[in-house]
Amino acid sequence: MPSQMLADYLQKRKKLIADDRALRVDCVRANYTAAELKADEVVRAIRAREAESVWGVEREDVPHPYPGMEFLNAKDIILETDLYSKIVSKMPKGGLLHVHQNASVEARALLDLAMDHPAIHIRVPGPFNASSRETVLPDIQPIPAEQYPLADAVGITDASYTGGWVPIKKAQELFDPALGGPAGFDKWVLSSFVINPSDAFRTYNTPMKIWLKFGSTFAVTDPIIRFVPIQKKYLRSFICSSIKDGISYIEVRTNFFTKHILAEDAKTKVGLRELFLIFREVTNEIKAELKAEGREDEFAGLKIIYNTLRIVSPEVLEAELDQCAKFKQEFPDLIAGKFHDFYWRFDLVGHEDGEESKPLIDYAEPLLHFAKQHPDIPFLFHAGETLGDGTAADMNLYDAILLGTKRIGHGFSLTKHPKLMEICREKKIAIEVCPISNEVLRLTSSMPMHPLPVIMNQGIPVVLSSDDPAIFNSMGLSFDFFQVLVASEVTGLLTLGQMARDSITYSMLDERSKQEAMEAWERRWDKFIEEVAGMNP
Repeated sequence: MPSQMLADYLQKRKKLIADDRALRVDCVRANYTAAELKADEVVRAIRAREAESVWGVEREDVPHPYPGMEFLNAKDIILETDLYSKIVSKMPKGGLLHVHQNASVEARALLDLAMDHPAIHIRVPGPFNASSRETVLPDIQPIPAEQYPLADAVGITDASYTGGWVPIKKAQELFDPALGGPAGFDKWVLSSFVINPSDAFRTYNTPMKIWLKFGSTFAVTDPIIRFVPIQKKYLRSFICSSIKDGISYIEVRTNFFTKHILAEDAKTKVGLRELFLIFREVTNEIKAELKAEGREDEFAGLKIIYNTLRIVSPEVLEAELDQCAKFKQEFPDLIAGKFHDFYWRFDLVGHEDGEESKPLIDYAEPLLHFAKQHPDIPFLFHAGETLGDGTAADMNLYDAILLGTKRIGHGFSLTKHPKLMEICREKKIAIEVCPISNEVLRLTSSMPMHPLPVIMNQGIPVVLSSDDPAIFNSMGLSFDFFQVLVASEVTGLLTLGQMARDSITYSMLDERSKQEAMEAWERRWDKFIEEVAGMNP
């Protein structure tokens, strides 16, 4: 029996822990069902078991594994876990509110799309060999039929190759067997689409360096994607894979910095109006297909966040803002009424710490004018995606809030600013936290070191997002949810569920659509909870 002194101490300790945890996001709701509480217990039991049976086992391929470790090294281990395969991957995630459209389809799927279209060709500066494999990036583009090379054109690894266009399928077929043949070709091309472990942890092992690799992937893939026939299939693949992962609503950041996409003839430049028509067409097709299958609850729609790069001049930004407003005026049906699955928001994207990037303060005047003239087009700014404290990138947080942002993309440095955290809590400015992106891009070395719990436990709304999942090989939201779950002894299934709810609450859906989306999510959540509660941990 403990002494009365110790008993009193233990009682105070228990109360202090309860008072502290009462402020956490999973305590927002006081009316959890018995099934939810049971499911939460099951998940905690599985996590505890796998902390020993999976993460506590030494492996030759991954030395010293631990829950929440660097994702690129941990992915294969994650896929082995029951926690991922039976729980997190099956969970209804709610909304994906921060994802860049040109990095939203798995790299292999994009390469397959390229392989299937006869217009897609590839070239490199000269004959490709073992030494150039590590340094040369492929130039992959659609070209018009009149520019197709002769049928007897050589492959890119042939000694007589001089740097001209080669059909990508032919380049794959003729790839030097000494370099791995077709499989070696695929491996090389795919390595230019993604960040792999050697990129992240050896070659580009600082935030500034890894952004060089990150930017290079867009240079390779964008010409493939910005081609009407592939754009349609790419968008369909993105939406369908998101739905499969349990995502029921999407707000996609689409870059309007480049002012055209290529038509099917691979030479006619068509305006960005065509892009909106593609979004409408594909989204409505998928919604109709789901309705015909009785699966309406699985997809509440998709909205576009118009963005440009933060390297533009303030004068160019004014033109971008004007274009955004004109598109909104031209497509009123994409905002309300029959076609209410799109919306207009504005953001500036790019490496905040980059030498060419401009801070938000440089754009304050045109942004203030725009906000006054178009109050119906709110801002959703990237800000604080940095390790800095008082740097220009860090100071973007002040301007994002003063300019009236409805959410903050990343907000990694927010925890250094107590007043800004207070404002975000009071004004309910949700933070779009992208755990795997932050880790791969070297803002943190692992999830246990991520500031997410600090933000979340200050009562600030958090919505988990994937950012650029194609580049990180982390498709969907399941991997981000998993990393958050295993990095904490306190976070449980109820916490993940509340973040999923918040992704709908802090979305840009109108109130009626938001209510419908929430009701549909709750139905799926209840079914999921029953299944988890019935599991044997």
